[in-house]
Amino acid sequence: MGKYEWLLYVLLAGLAWGTYVPIIFYGGNELGGKANARLMAIFCVGLAYFVIGVLFPLVMFLTGQYSWPELKPTGLVFASLAGVAGAVGAICVIFATQSAVATAKDAGLAPDTYKLFIAPLIFGLAPVINTIVSSLWHPKAGQPFHFELELPGWKLWLGILLVGAGAALVLFAKEEAESTKQKAAKKSVPAVAVAPASPMVQEAPQ
Repeated sequence: MGKYEWLLYVLLAGLAWGTYVPIIFYGGNELGGKANARLMAIFCVGLAYFVIGVLFPLVMFLTGQYSWPELKPTGLVFASLAGVAGAVGAICVIFATQSAVATAKDAGLAPDTYKLFIAPLIFGLAPVINTIVSSLWHPKAGQPFHFELELPGWKLWLGILLVGAGAALVLFAKEEAESTKQKAAKKSVPAVAVAPASPMVQEAPQ
């Protein structure tokens, strides 16, 4: 792979994060779509995190594939906070879906009316928030709370806003198309033609 190996991992990360929301939507719906089903979906996400995020690195360390790093408290704390952020995000996606569907039903609207905004808003806001945090927070070795305002040029801000808006529009168009397709499928239920039954005529013996 050489110098292009990093691109492979970038594509895999984008694939994983890009498919997360639709997969968790479908999984929750298949489990029943109610509050208990959403909690089971969170449980399944937690199991996957445990297997991939705990057991896999542990095996790598114990088998000697990788040596144990220097276990600094700040590194352990902030790495764990990253895991907390990921888990909280997963939980919020699930409860956002539940709340959006319930709100739409209470308003007498189609269940997917508000749900189609969830993925566009999440992936539209993420690059903007990432840039803002990176412009303010500049941690150094042993100094995790080092803040300094370093504003990027206008081109970067414009690019980030365009990326966020583009991601939101793409996902919104996709969700809207799926919602329209589902409504059309419900309306166009084919009618079954039933032929009138022909009475059997029996001739009386003469």
